[in-house]
Amino acid sequence: MGIQQRLLHFITRANWVLFAAVSLCGMLLASTDFALGVIAGGLLVTVNFHLLSRTLNKAFTPGQLASHHTVLAKYYIRFTISGIIIFLLIQQHWVNPLGLFIGLSVVVVSITLATLMEIKRLIFKEAV
Repeated sequence: MGIQQRLLHFITRANWVLFAAVSLCGMLLASTDFALGVIAGGLLVTVNFHLLSRTLNKAFTPGQLASHHTVLAKYYIRFTISGIIIFLLIQQHWVNPLGLFIGLSVVVVSITLATLMEIKRLIFKEAV
């Protein structure tokens, strides 16, 4: 398996694991609106990541190559919908903004972990 596939697999799994762990911690250790913010943010960013992954996989599949305009249009539609959802969640006081921010950081943390693991793999591979 190539480095790109390995990273994508790890990030995809880590997103759901981190989302579940952070959501559980939020429910057990924080107030309801904070926990709802963590859950809403984590779910929003994880689903967005999966939809982006699916869009890009379809766009680069031989025989179905999509134009970059289609990919960008889908990206901006998803971005706009996400922005509207985040705005409504905060404006209506349904969630705690800090909890939402923590939930939205799930994908960033999983990408950072994947990068660190790959760097570690490269360093120890060269050391042997």
